[in-house]
Amino acid sequence: MRFWYVAVFMMFFGGTGISPAQAPSVLAPRPPMGWNSWDAYGLTITEAQFRENVNVLAAKLKPFGWQYAVIDEGWFLKNPHDLKPPGKAIYEIDANGRYNPVPERFPSAVVDGKNQGFRALGDYVHAQGLKFGIHIVRGIPREAVRQDLPVAGSRFHARDVADTTDACPWDPTNWGVRDTPAGQAWYDALLAQYADWGVDFLKVDCISDHPYKPAEIHMIHNAIVKTGRPIILSLSPGPTSPGIVNELIPYAQMWRISDDVWDFWKNLRHAPRSVHDQFELAAAWAPYAHAGAWPDADMLPVGYLGPEPGDGEARPTRLTPGEQRSMVTLWAMMRSPLIIGANLTRLDEWTTGLLTNADVIAVDQYAHDQRQVAREGDTVAWTALGRNGVRYLALFNLNDGNKTIARSYGFYNLPPGSYSSRELWSNEARVRSDSINVTLPAHGCILLELKR
Repeated sequence: MRFWYVAVFMMFFGGTGISPAQAPSVLAPRPPMGWNSWDAYGLTITEAQFRENVNVLAAKLKPFGWQYAVIDEGWFLKNPHDLKPPGKAIYEIDANGRYNPVPERFPSAVVDGKNQGFRALGDYVHAQGLKFGIHIVRGIPREAVRQDLPVAGSRFHARDVADTTDACPWDPTNWGVRDTPAGQAWYDALLAQYADWGVDFLKVDCISDHPYKPAEIHMIHNAIVKTGRPIILSLSPGPTSPGIVNELIPYAQMWRISDDVWDFWKNLRHAPRSVHDQFELAAAWAPYAHAGAWPDADMLPVGYLGPEPGDGEARPTRLTPGEQRSMVTLWAMMRSPLIIGANLTRLDEWTTGLLTNADVIAVDQYAHDQRQVAREGDTVAWTALGRNGVRYLALFNLNDGNKTIARSYGFYNLPPGSYSSRELWSNEARVRSDSINVTLPAHGCILLELKR
């Protein structure tokens, strides 16, 4: 399987002076698009629920570019409601200390009386023309260390691997991993297991901030390369520091720019993050977005969030339709990965339309030179270049009341002159002009496609 990396490296990087360590950047030439279980199911998702969402993803959203189906945290917990109380969580692990999906929640894991992990479920996702992903917290299970289980394919045991002084501050499941041959052997064994399951997308938590663990990022990257399987590496949580971006680019395809974003326009608490909070971070991170390296503004908490969301009670999103359009527009203009948080089995017509606007998706997938070009109080402007000479202009009203904007296109650093324009959410063609005069509602936006 290693030939895959060699062939891709030579195709994309031969003669460029880029090191082989950077070759996996071709895994994500455009921002990944998909669905993640956390916003709707938290720690509790079952195989039946996952398959139902996969079926909707394949039938309704795949034609528009949505392709990853990701099981978030908790798939190895027999009692997911007891994760936080110390010592109460019960895990499903194999003889080599690696987590397995719980058979009572994921019955296809068991074949001939043996837990085969997510192999069958990965095959199901692939049969729908989609790609399969899972979430883990960095490190080695504390239960594996307690039993000092052997590390598969090596001479090491779990106590050789674990750094028991290094615990994730908000997750009680794992110990950190030492930057040693034993630590690398652990991640090699873990990624070999995931490759066997058909994993295409690995979200690793408690690794890119509070705390930042570069040694473990490197070990996970090295283990992915050894599998020969093209697995996207997504790092959480944020806020990742822009000062370390050059350290991340050779090793990961996505990294979170903030802590968790939920369905608040504004939130007076420190956490979770609100949509309003993301505008400043998006402006800072947009210049770093390019093929194979995507600053991640977090999931889209749209639609119905339930039955057991990772934050709060089951509910329709708190965001208004205008606020949801502003969120998706900002994510598209900064070229963030687009990961849906909704329960897809409860998609309504409006939310489906929000997620299947091909013109807006094209901004996220194919634009370049994206940037915030103006901020006047709570009025924000972004521009980007599209294919075939198209330009994009997004205007956002962050105010709590209506806002009239009257500016020449030149004010937004666009080449002076007149443009024909089309608003991409409404598909409304506008009169050719050298300026824009528009009144935006509170928390609303406009996204224009401009042509000479």
